[in-house]
Amino acid sequence: MSVSGPPQRVQSLLECGLSDLPSQYIQPPETRPGSCRQTSDASVPVIDLFQFDQTRFDDVRQSIGRACQDWGAFQVINHGIPERLLDDIRSAGRSFFDAPMEDKMKYVCDPNSAASEGYGSRMLAKDDGVLDWRDYFDHHTLPETRRNPGKWPDFPPYYREVVVEYSNHMKKLARKLLQFISEDLSLPPSYIEDAVGEAHQNITISFYPPCPQPDLALGLQSHSDMGAVTLLIQDAVGGLEVLKDDGWVLVQPLPKAIVVIIADQTEIMSNGECRSCVHRAVVNGSQPRLSVATFYDPSKTTKISPAAQLVTHCSPAKYREVIYGDYVSAWYTKGPDGKRNIDTLRI
Repeated sequence: MSVSGPPQRVQSLLECGLSDLPSQYIQPPETRPGSCRQTSDASVPVIDLFQFDQTRFDDVRQSIGRACQDWGAFQVINHGIPERLLDDIRSAGRSFFDAPMEDKMKYVCDPNSAASEGYGSRMLAKDDGVLDWRDYFDHHTLPETRRNPGKWPDFPPYYREVVVEYSNHMKKLARKLLQFISEDLSLPPSYIEDAVGEAHQNITISFYPPCPQPDLALGLQSHSDMGAVTLLIQDAVGGLEVLKDDGWVLVQPLPKAIVVIIADQTEIMSNGECRSCVHRAVVNGSQPRLSVATFYDPSKTTKISPAAQLVTHCSPAKYREVIYGDYVSAWYTKGPDGKRNIDTLRI
């Protein structure tokens, strides 16, 4: 079966009886899942937040600091987010993607606008490169002036209510984590939060259908996230991998854990003390996979630069100042491709 023209929803390809992977989804040999070393003797740190017990703050802060420096990613448990809410947001996402295609297409993204809200399948508005084996629904959730639940599905009936509740909880958790990171850098507790300003939050529910040739495709190509921090939950089907020492490490799904991914603007603000995490999603031939990513980012007009307190004669600034909106535009113009975008700011 061959597919031409604008990319279809991946689910619709399977419903047509797809047996061979269309050429648009075939990765070049150097980026296919088996092309790079897989690391099985390392695991992404799991950090217990102890429900934010103040007597454990020093231990938690130090653990987060080490993970930010060594990995750029970690999982947190005992984070205070109700387990019921984690289950509800995953259930809402599954219900949407299980719905008939004609119902889902009522919420389709603007095909001519990058990162538009709604139901989509490709990351870039003008993408003549390889496509990801993924469908998604992107919600604009913060600031509240961007929040328009009328653009979100109303099936199941609790969908919109759950997204709002989840958004509010993720905002609180992101702020607490950024406080720990700031303090570990010997910065004022609110430094990163203040530098981010009025945070812009998007919640993206991603659905990765079974792939007929999973060794040739990626659910999400290698990249680092643009903003400050990403909070992600998985289902029981593994697929998220992070890059560590030139090898890919699978992030083992933990049902109650939240994956924390440090993004590019935090690396800049920390003057390289924290590393933004290169990650990707692999697919499989038998099981669908679902994840929910919450992006916590600056506004487009915010200027980001290394913290003045971290720039010294012995440790000069490693990055140029950037307006976040310009950074986002460059990201969507050039494509993700690992950490290429932040590398252009290196001094």
